Amino acid sequence: MDPTPALVDALARELKARGQSMVTAESCTGGLIAGACTEISGSSDWFERGFVTYSNAAKSELLGVPAALIEQHGAVSEPVARAMAAGALAHSPAHLAVAVTGVAGPTGGSAEKPEGTVWFGWATPEGVFTEHQRFDGDRAAVRQAAVRHALAGLLRRLPAV
Repeated sequence: MDPTPALVDALARELKARGQSMVTAESCTGGLIAGACTEISGSSDWFERGFVTYSNAAKSELLGVPAALIEQHGAVSEPVARAMAAGALAHSPAHLAVAVTGVAGPTGGSAEKPEGTVWFGWATPEGVFTEHQRFDGDRAAVRQAAVRHALAGLLRRLPAV
């Protein structure tokens, strides 16, 4: 059974209880996190907006990620995930942000960044937190695992009420 709906329900309850909202900045997930959040009725109470920044130019234009940062570290990197999360928060009135950038495969991987490599960024009032994961499976499996990990990470980082 897919745990995504339960994660979204828990996140919705917690954000509504706090009177807070969230924003997403997605690359390899292509809007799947926003889609999962808006799957439930009433999500406009806590889901503010989502940025799908698949290209490097979109990361720079919509989130303010410096092009030089992407050039230096690559789009799939800790500094870019951090900048995406911070940029999503800065470009919205939301209280919390989650960002995802990775290599879903089956193409685009390298020895340094094989397919399944995903960087996450979570921006909260306490700061920006990042994490790296490597997921197994095909493109769909990697993307769904990234959605679940992003939501679970956001739940873990919610400030105490």
